[in-house]
Amino acid sequence: MKVREPFFWVTISCGAVIMVFILLPIVEMLTAPSLSMIMEAIKDKNVVSSIRLSIVTAASAALIAFVFGTPLAYVLARTAFRGKRLVESVVDLPIVIPHPVIGIAILSVAGRDHWLGMLLADIGVRVMGSVTGIIAVLTFVGLPFYVNAVKNGFENIPVRLEHVSRSLGASMTSTFFRVTFPLARRSVLIGLLMCTARAISEFGAVVVVAYHPMIAPVLIYERFEAYGLKYSQPVAVWLVSICLILFLALRILILRTEKQE
Repeated sequence: MKVREPFFWVTISCGAVIMVFILLPIVEMLTAPSLSMIMEAIKDKNVVSSIRLSIVTAASAALIAFVFGTPLAYVLARTAFRGKRLVESVVDLPIVIPHPVIGIAILSVAGRDHWLGMLLADIGVRVMGSVTGIIAVLTFVGLPFYVNAVKNGFENIPVRLEHVSRSLGASMTSTFFRVTFPLARRSVLIGLLMCTARAISEFGAVVVVAYHPMIAPVLIYERFEAYGLKYSQPVAVWLVSICLILFLALRILILRTEKQE
């Protein structure tokens, strides 16, 4: 019988502590409400509306990140230029900024005292207290996760494949869409997953920019403040359950993509 070294048991113990630390509060939260309370919560129109709004706005943020973040990720992965490290630092900046500060920063440029805010007002776009404001916040916090994931994906694709495509007469655009992007699709899916996950969990910045209409995290906070754990837990159970289903579906899609590769 093989004798395990002490270091092995240290690693196992540390892993067990971490698993308990993560799972114990989540399991307790999911099992605390009764089934009747959970079913009663989903019949509440405010709960359904807030969860739907969370999913829609997070998906919208991921779509915006996809459209604008993919070209940036490609440039960062394939091009060396002066100031590149600065650009990468700017992209990562939303990760380290305190969440309420993000909301204040967005309102600073969206207010009527700023030229951008005045321009938005002139064309009828309202940021504070609107779905537009929520999407702006969620895009801000989710972008770094998408850009970094896709950049890593592009970096792992051999440049010689693009050179071969170009040498055969394909344009840069054709090479990107027919060679590079298909090879990076797994990283794109991971980036979308991470961006959506980060966006749907945001609270601090959203509550500064748009307390209403309420996304699910804000509704959960409001019910906790007003009624305590008893009335906030069922809403949290539904949000976590729906998010788990969505992310499980995306994980399955990513695994299928890996098998196809």
